[in-house]
Amino acid sequence: MLLRIGLFASLALVVIAGGAPAVASVDRSPKPGGVYRLKPGIYVQKGVACETAPNAAIRQYDGRGISDAHSRACRVRVLARKGDRYSVSQSCIDAGAGPAPRVSERQTVTVRDALTFTIQTRGPGTTYRYCPAYMLPAGLRGAAK
Repeated sequence: MLLRIGLFASLALVVIAGGAPAVASVDRSPKPGGVYRLKPGIYVQKGVACETAPNAAIRQYDGRGISDAHSRACRVRVLARKGDRYSVSQSCIDAGAGPAPRVSERQTVTVRDALTFTIQTRGPGTTYRYCPAYMLPAGLRGAAK
């Protein structure tokens, strides 16, 4: 009798699920890590939609630094850390592509969690949040991996 109930319950689940077995979505993107312990990928300024973000609102974290559309190969040197707040010197190649000089800049980066950070260079800081690849415009999806 118990075997029949178990079989009936299994069939009921298949019917409820529309006859197809459930498939779980697996996050294959890199785990949080690197100098800031953020998830590597594309971040968009708070208040801006991931799908339509302009270049000025996008940052990319690769575990070694935070770049924008006009910089690459950024490397952070932590000068001081107090809790989730980092005082750093970040150097980047000052061009999105092609030859360019490496420039350095002092920044304060506050990491709220593995998906959110605030960066302050001069004046007030700007907060960015992680955007998963599927939410980005097609041209950015490859950069997010």
